Amino acid sequence: MRINGKTWKFGDHINTDLILPGPVMLLPFDEQPKYAFQANRPGWADEVAEGDVIVGGHNFGTGSGRPAARSLRELGITCIIAESINGLFFRNCANYGVFALECPGISKFIEEGDEIEVEFGQFTVRNKRTGEILQGTHFPDMIMEVMAAGGIYPMMERKGLLAEPNPETA
Repeated sequence: MRINGKTWKFGDHINTDLILPGPVMLLPFDEQPKYAFQANRPGWADEVAEGDVIVGGHNFGTGSGRPAARSLRELGITCIIAESINGLFFRNCANYGVFALECPGISKFIEEGDEIEVEFGQFTVRNKRTGEILQGTHFPDMIMEVMAAGGIYPMMERKGLLAEPNPETA
C-alpha cells in the first residue's frame, strides 16, 4: 500500500480534545469534522484536502477514545505519521480506516506542505522534496488489513462476519 500526500505538521502531545473538541460530540456526525483542530488551528478544516497527511510529534492522539480519527478521515486525511501515537488513538485510526504510522525522526524530516510518499509494505516515508527516506515502525499484518479495508466494519462486512439487521428487532 502506497500513500502520497501533502503534509500538515502538528507538535507534541496533540490530544483528542484539540483534534475533536468535547462539545462537538453532541453534534450530528456529519457536522463534527468541520471543528477539527479549531482551538489550535482555526480554519484548518476548510484548508485540508482529500489525500492530505498529518505529521505529528510525540504522543499524538493522547486522551479519550472519542472518534477523532473518523472526523479526520471525513475531512480527507488518509494517513497520520507521528514520532509516537497514543495506543488508543492508533487503534481508532485503524478502526476508522485511517492509515497510521509511528516514525521516529519524522518531525525534523519534513516541513509543512512537503509532499511525501508512505510505503506501508516497507513502513517507509520518502520526502519528495529532499528525496530522503525514513524508516517507520512495523506493526502486525492484521492491523494493516483493517486499515486497508477502510476500517473494522467494512473489513467484517467483506468477510461476512456481520449479520444482516433484523427489521423486526431494529
